[in-house]
Amino acid sequence: MKALPLLLIFLLSAGVVLFGHGSPTRLDPTLAWMAPSVARPFGSGEGGIDLLSLTAHAELRGIVLAVLVALGGFVLGTPLGAAAAFARGRFESGVARTCDLLQAFPTFLLALVVLSAVRSPTRWHLGLVFSLTAWAPFARLALAQARVLRAAAFVDASVALGQTPPRVFWHHVLPNLLGVVKVQLGSTASAIVVSEAALAFVGFGPHDGVSLGNVLDQGVAAMLRAPHVLTVGALAVFVTSASMLLAAGAERT
Repeated sequence: MKALPLLLIFLLSAGVVLFGHGSPTRLDPTLAWMAPSVARPFGSGEGGIDLLSLTAHAELRGIVLAVLVALGGFVLGTPLGAAAAFARGRFESGVARTCDLLQAFPTFLLALVVLSAVRSPTRWHLGLVFSLTAWAPFARLALAQARVLRAAAFVDASVALGQTPPRVFWHHVLPNLLGVVKVQLGSTASAIVVSEAALAFVGFGPHDGVSLGNVLDQGVAAMLRAPHVLTVGALAVFVTSASMLLAAGAERT
């Protein structure tokens, strides 16, 4: 089961959050930069913060954000792209050009521009920024697949049998392209995890400081003194994003 690694990460993070090491922002200066130990398996970061607690909270919140934004993009973009291909004409051309424009402009730069105007960014702000472009890859894939399906023999047969265009769209075109478009869910969610960490790393993350990007920031600042911090942050980002890509691969089968 390819989705198992992502499920395990989510459950382990939830377990630490519910039954683990307390607040992810609680400081204990006497334990600052402490190496991993039995009491603190991931060690401590700046100000004695417990890296296990911080990483678990950050991963859990990051996964929820990524999944919600990816699902929102899927729900919005898939019908839009399919409808554009089915309608043809200016609507199809307009949707295709809009998708090309959004995908050509880096979401990270858009997020920097928007979040720079927000005094105290939250994950709601991040979710809104990511949602502005998350639908475009789904719409583009649905558009391409629907162009193939609209010329399929079973679609022509449905029209010849007297079915209305809306019925053909909802009962024949849309269901047959979902399998292809769903693969994009993992790629979008993975990109959001990395983008959220990158924004936090450069100082535009959630104001509560609970982000994998903050772990990376601490690790870079103390790379020689406490190399375990950077290792924890880098591995957490890699494992989380890779597990989402792996889970998306399960949709191919």
